[in-house]
Amino acid sequence: MNPTRRSFIQHATLALAGASVAPVAMAAIPEPVFQASADTQGPWLPPNGRPYNPVVTLNGWTLPWRMNQGVKEFHLVAEPVQRELAPGMVANLWGYNGQSPGPTIEVVEGDRVRIYVTNRLSEHTSVHWHGQRLPNGMDGVSGLTQPPIPSGKTFVYEFVARRPGTFMYHPHADEMVQMAMGMMGFWVTHPKGQHPHIQPVDRDYCFLLNAYDIDPGAATPKVMTMLDFNLWTWNSRVFPGIAPLVARKNERVRLRVGNLTMTNHPIHLHGHEFEVTGTDGGPVPRSARWPEVTVDIAVGQMRQMEFLADEEGDWALHCHKSHHTMNAMGHGLPTMIGVDQRGVAEKITNLIPDYMAMGQAGMAEMSSMSMPLPDNTLPMMTGDGPFGSLEMGGMFTVLKVRKDQPTGDYTDPGWFKHPAGTVATEATGPVPEPSRPAPLVKPSRPPIQIRKPGGHAGH
Repeated sequence: MNPTRRSFIQHATLALAGASVAPVAMAAIPEPVFQASADTQGPWLPPNGRPYNPVVTLNGWTLPWRMNQGVKEFHLVAEPVQRELAPGMVANLWGYNGQSPGPTIEVVEGDRVRIYVTNRLSEHTSVHWHGQRLPNGMDGVSGLTQPPIPSGKTFVYEFVARRPGTFMYHPHADEMVQMAMGMMGFWVTHPKGQHPHIQPVDRDYCFLLNAYDIDPGAATPKVMTMLDFNLWTWNSRVFPGIAPLVARKNERVRLRVGNLTMTNHPIHLHGHEFEVTGTDGGPVPRSARWPEVTVDIAVGQMRQMEFLADEEGDWALHCHKSHHTMNAMGHGLPTMIGVDQRGVAEKITNLIPDYMAMGQAGMAEMSSMSMPLPDNTLPMMTGDGPFGSLEMGGMFTVLKVRKDQPTGDYTDPGWFKHPAGTVATEATGPVPEPSRPAPLVKPSRPPIQIRKPGGHAGH
């Protein structure tokens, strides 16, 4: 940590977010921890307090805490950050502790938690603990439950994590701007013991869905966009920058996904069936579950899915809205499929020698073209697999299931080596012509006879 940052934190002004904050909170503010790497960090094993099985945050990390007389103390710093969305593009965002999203907070049911929030933004902020049961004055709604946190000040929140589940945190001050700039994070409350609706798992992943509108060549999101985003991300990462999820064959895997975009996302897993085992409201009773391969996650919702990773291979995991697996999209482009552009292309080429007519046969060609792009701009379709271009971007990654993946090992095992005869290949031999039904003939109709009404008496 550099001296300037340490000096700022040590001399930040402490303000109370509610009357129930214990006097010990006034003693000393814990030094914050920062992380700049976009790599997925391994599970952070609890050094003290109640034991639990930690989560792994996709392209993220878990925030360490300090125990202070039985209270878990965390320190979040709201600040401008730079986030690499994928190799080739860095965005100017707002986040917490060096990253967007901020670090995941992990606690155990029944823990008393104290969170210091230092504001290093150019405007006021607050933090809402999405889905938590807590005192009203700790709910983090600026102007309603607390005064906003001014720039340069530190507030402290304190409450008991009353129920297990998956939650989120985000501002409730200038919310549209601050969330559009990337301010959000995950919160996991683990059960304090055996729970009738929470089954132990071998791997526990979490990530947030977020979206940005960044013009090609730019680095800062447009904060007034409401619908037409062009970069769809998981934990502020874009495929191929999104890390794979790995599992050993026959391990039980949990996915915790929260949606803080402005639209819904049907999250689809290939090769396996899962059950939705939890929501923002808590664990789902076993009697209320059913098998799925896609779950729609609405705005502001969290969904927790669990499955048995019993099929080896590299399985796609993605949003099933097709345009959410694309990057740097334009929304006002005409559809040119089937349009013969040769004539107009010839005329334009006389003026612009490098011009290429595109889209006549679809847009797959975009994935293989090495077209010049503005600096700090991602291709619309990018990322290569073992058989060529994946023609994907945005909200897409791969679940990699291996029988020899060591337990507790989260390193990428590389591409799957398919057993002989298990890959779709080209069929040889002539293809018979199909028998087709005769074309429909539109039946002829007699001409329509128009009769004018006859005259009336007296006219």
